[in-house]
Amino acid sequence: MRVIGGSLKGRGLTAPAGRGLRPTSDRIRESIFDLLGPVPPLGPVLDLYAGTGALGIEALSRGFSPAVFVDHDPSAREFLQKNLQRCRLEAQARIMATKVARFLAGNRPPVPYALVLMDPPYRKGLVEPALGRLGEGGWLAAEGTLVCEAESGLDLPAQIGEFGLEKKRRYGDTELYLFGRV
Repeated sequence: MRVIGGSLKGRGLTAPAGRGLRPTSDRIRESIFDLLGPVPPLGPVLDLYAGTGALGIEALSRGFSPAVFVDHDPSAREFLQKNLQRCRLEAQARIMATKVARFLAGNRPPVPYALVLMDPPYRKGLVEPALGRLGEGGWLAAEGTLVCEAESGLDLPAQIGEFGLEKKRRYGDTELYLFGRV
């Protein structure tokens, strides 16, 4: 696993062996940033269900900053911390050691995020509740984008709160949903 583009292109990232974590593949990360387009509005990024941090680190490498990473799993956060150190991004990143539902319920962002990345574990029923909380308002900047990676066949609605579906793509057992504010 490596950073696909930006200032850290080619930098290796660590991930655990086995099936405990499912880091976003290089191909999917490349597709996400291709779908965002050549010049997305830059600003702060929120990486929910961060795991190894591959998505948020990819965003930092491409000019988004600062980043907030949210994950409750201590093992995942250990890999995330190592990857941030390896890429020398600690000063641009904050790790929140909590469940995403708790983070979204108990916080309002000081400023809206230019990019929200969400890659929850597949088939756990986590996507819709998180999108519902995010869709209540205040999390996404006016020109920002919310990217949700989910298992194929989930079939999310075209509008969730203040978000409208802009793009949807399928890659094997993964579907990407890109939402913007309506």
